[in-house]
Amino acid sequence: MATKYYKLKAEDLKDLVHSEKYCIATDKITVDGMKVGFMYREEPEDTNDSGWRFFSGTETQEYVDDMRNAMMFSLNTIANYDEAIIPYLKQAIGTELERDENNQFIPLEE
Repeated sequence: MATKYYKLKAEDLKDLVHSEKYCIATDKITVDGMKVGFMYREEPEDTNDSGWRFFSGTETQEYVDDMRNAMMFSLNTIANYDEAIIPYLKQAIGTELERDENNQFIPLEE
């Protein structure tokens, strides 16, 4: 298995989000350093799961289907990659947000 080189080092992370819950984010964010372009909250898999899933929005289905391209992280870690997600982290399960051309997260229409 190839070693992943994350854009941020653990010692450089600031305490931005006070939660012990984890989320899932793709390597497009944590390795490639892209901003979050799409985020959604699903039913948590266990008591430690926030239910949040973060994507750059450039991932193909094939990329997403390969479990090696995503990993569990603390919510605080992903907030350090993109602080713009912080105001939305208390949104309800079922929330789906996409970053628009004005760099704002907007709810997806169903």
